[in-house]
Amino acid sequence: MNGTRASVRLSIASLRTHGRRFAGTFVAVLLGVAFLTGTLVMGDTLRASFDTLFADANAGTDAVVRGSDVVTVAGETQGTRQPVGTALLKRIERTPGVAAAAPDIQGAGQLVGADGRPVGGQGPPTLAGNWIDDPELNPYRLAAGHAPTAPGEVVVNRGTAERGGLRIGDTTVLRTPDPVHVRIVGLATFGGQDGMGQVTYTAMTRADAEKYLTPKPGQASAIQVRATPGTGQRELVDALRPVLPRGVEVITGQAAAAENRDMISGAFLGLFTTLLLVFSGIVLLVATFSIHNTFAIVVAQRTRENALLRALGAARRQILAATLVEAGVVAVIASAAGLAGGIGIAAGLQALFPAVGFPFPEGSLVIGAVSLLLPLAVGVLVCLGSAVLPAVRAGRTAPLAALRESAVDDSGTSRTRALAGLVLLVASLGVILTGTLAAPSVWLSAIGAVLALAAFVVLGPVAATYAVRALGAPLHRLRGVTGRLAGRNALRSPRRTASTATALMIGVAVVSLFTVFGASLKATMNRTVDRSFAGDVAISAPSFGAGGSGLSPRLAPAVGRLPQVATAVGLGKGVAKVGGAGRALTVTDPAALGRVLDLGRVDGSLTGLGTDGLAVSGAEAAERGLHPGSRARLAFADGTRREFTVRAVYDRSELAGDYVITRQAWAPHRAQDSDSLIAVSFRPGVSTADGRAAVVKTAAAYGNPEVQTRGEYARSSAGGIDMMLTLVYALLALAVLIALLGIANTLGLALHERTREMGLLRAVGQTRSQLRSMVRWESVLVAAFGTAGGLLLGGFLGWVLVEASAGDTAVAFDLPPLRLLVVALVGVAAGALAGRGPARRAARLNVLRAIAAE
Repeated sequence: MNGTRASVRLSIASLRTHGRRFAGTFVAVLLGVAFLTGTLVMGDTLRASFDTLFADANAGTDAVVRGSDVVTVAGETQGTRQPVGTALLKRIERTPGVAAAAPDIQGAGQLVGADGRPVGGQGPPTLAGNWIDDPELNPYRLAAGHAPTAPGEVVVNRGTAERGGLRIGDTTVLRTPDPVHVRIVGLATFGGQDGMGQVTYTAMTRADAEKYLTPKPGQASAIQVRATPGTGQRELVDALRPVLPRGVEVITGQAAAAENRDMISGAFLGLFTTLLLVFSGIVLLVATFSIHNTFAIVVAQRTRENALLRALGAARRQILAATLVEAGVVAVIASAAGLAGGIGIAAGLQALFPAVGFPFPEGSLVIGAVSLLLPLAVGVLVCLGSAVLPAVRAGRTAPLAALRESAVDDSGTSRTRALAGLVLLVASLGVILTGTLAAPSVWLSAIGAVLALAAFVVLGPVAATYAVRALGAPLHRLRGVTGRLAGRNALRSPRRTASTATALMIGVAVVSLFTVFGASLKATMNRTVDRSFAGDVAISAPSFGAGGSGLSPRLAPAVGRLPQVATAVGLGKGVAKVGGAGRALTVTDPAALGRVLDLGRVDGSLTGLGTDGLAVSGAEAAERGLHPGSRARLAFADGTRREFTVRAVYDRSELAGDYVITRQAWAPHRAQDSDSLIAVSFRPGVSTADGRAAVVKTAAAYGNPEVQTRGEYARSSAGGIDMMLTLVYALLALAVLIALLGIANTLGLALHERTREMGLLRAVGQTRSQLRSMVRWESVLVAAFGTAGGLLLGGFLGWVLVEASAGDTAVAFDLPPLRLLVVALVGVAAGALAGRGPARRAARLNVLRAIAAE
């Protein structure tokens, strides 16, 4: 017990005396914990806010009657469901326990703002439907104006109106996808909020909704039901189930609200919080190296001090305990500060989200126990774990070391380390090549990537000796003695140099990985358009996610009638189950498709598909054993099942998809008909500029969709990648910041142990500017080593990610030299910035005191 108390007192005394040594560790832990805490608190708050939002909005709906058949295609959060007939309303209203029932018609509808641009469509859904007169069954509440009563009148959610610059009384266009001229007569809220995030909603009369959103009158997406007082939701469902026909189901209002919440917020929240948690892990990994390096240097600098304690009778476990107590105190204080900072980050994001267009639901922050305890535990464990090895080395200090001058750690280049690193490197290459080439597997490739990272860390000190010499060679010629001294200082402890650079290497590697992966995706899209798109211009409604309303199916025939146009083919979307799995169908004119898309080799014929024929991609045909003449059974969302004959198999499916059917074959099963792309080729002699101008003029009457050249279409298809990279760079900036703080802290500690050396240099004639330059160039060399290693590792792992995720799709690997050059320059420049503080402090040293320092 006395030994433990002595260790604690020794640790507290050391922290009071040398607290500045742990500044970098404190900041690294604080930032990592703050990022993790902010992510968890923000996720809890968003989740709770959406729960409350949907619970309030749907409080009056006790049951929902809907079609039981649903087809879900991979990547969709909600499938295509069979509609229900509104003729069921009378039967439902006569059921005991039912107070009221109303049809709920929903479809895609994108409102055009006052500036002529569509509102929303970049991710969240753009919805349209009928206004439900029963206020308890309608999740929307009128905030201004009145409900739609006449044709062309609509109510929009207030958030949509604000983003589109629209007011009550304004007339605009609603893309359904056919353009519908509407007049805004009311503004609505959802659960007391201006809307569901960036989801847009436009409500029209029931007659208009049936006319524009359903294939025929008398159909609805669902029927909302309200129970009589005293009737529970489960009791109401049990009463309704026997009166419903085959293919129709009923669920409680609570279950329907949960499904809608998950559709709107669940996928977004899951992806968003997962992304932030991944980057929190990267930040903490970078912080681990910075923290470990700090404790390793501190322990090395206190070798003589620890040896004196051992000579005075201190046991090894006391020295070990004293070091771990120091780490624990720093960890607890920094983690507590990180918790407060994380809550502040979440509060800042709550205020920032509305400014960038995503309304963060109002209300107080929700701070759960896990959101507090998990970051605190992670911060403490990361800090203690990083200090374990230095603490063990401190405990092994021999008493005789007190008789020697203190020395820093200059190990790290042993043959054992080199051999172990090479073994890890060979193992990682074997696993990676197996997971990318022999038996493609993302998980196997991920394991190989982790092994590659471990190999880089182990080989770091070995590589540092050669890399710093190579990187520092120009300094010898450009900066003379100053450059030579900077290179030698970086080489005096290869392990320290490698450990310091590793934190930056990881940050640069992840940045490089995503840069390479994003460039490869863009190159793939460009190649796809170049190889498969044989038209002159494309008409598209650029969007990703569930947003947008598509293109009017009447636009392609209208463009095709222009004298400048040879062929205009619209590509629509359908869904069906093939072999029990949901598959996307391309709905088009197959006979004309080959004139605007290059399908490669075609076995069979695309001209005779009719109402019972299919064209299938070669990859899908090989997987399902199909060939021209084969029979394939398709199950549609309306509950019907039909057999189709495969009449053609084509090679290239990038733009055409895996299954192609005619519009006539899809018509009996369609819901809201739309095209996602119209490919246009011009007649011989028509210039692209003249043909495009004619197409733009015609398209203006159909909601003014964008008309793009081949190059513009390829760039717009890859537009989401640049947004993703911008977010990645912003998130990784914190990891790079921690790495640079680690470089500055390590350099500052290293200068502390070289005080006497710098004093002697100043005494023999080195100027303050030369000393500052020497320290800054040492920092640049360390940063250059980390940046070079990160570029090498990130480029390689980018190739691994491209190959592992390609599957059956041909992905073009691309190294973007300019972007990677920018990453390299930023890494080196940041290293110079990290060395400014230590350089200034070194230049201010008193020469006589420095020479007299121990």
